[in-house]
Amino acid sequence: MTHDNGMKPVDILLVEDNPGDVRLTQEALKDAKLKVNLHVVNDGVEAMAFLHGEGQYASKPPVDLVLLDLNLPRKDGRQVLAEIKGDPDLRRTPVVVVTTSKAEEDIVKTYDLHANCYVTKPLDLDQFITMVQSIEHFWFSIVKLPTEGRLLVR
Repeated sequence: MTHDNGMKPVDILLVEDNPGDVRLTQEALKDAKLKVNLHVVNDGVEAMAFLHGEGQYASKPPVDLVLLDLNLPRKDGRQVLAEIKGDPDLRRTPVVVVTTSKAEEDIVKTYDLHANCYVTKPLDLDQFITMVQSIEHFWFSIVKLPTEGRLLVR
């Protein structure tokens, strides 16, 4: 899933409870132009533990991007998003909501909670892979992110 191009790897946290979508995301990122460390948790409670470096995640690196599903067990994606954007140490971390929901109320609510973008998961396999690769390209090749954000966490 990584290529050595001489650059520092990027760390992406995928918060997804669907094993099929996890596998598709891993597949899409294996050919990434950047060196990508994909970390996966399957519920909102684990996501927050990872982001705060708690318990089994004490030695995990800070993340450069969160890919967040909305419909999660234990703590849903809206709650996770609100906690991330409400935390001074995490709020600069880009959060891309990736969900099956096309509901206008979900779109509005996530932007009200300061999601960086909202993407609807395509049903087609090739389109799903293209979507993930497009997210990776946009956030790590086009967008300029603050480097200090990583230093604030842990």
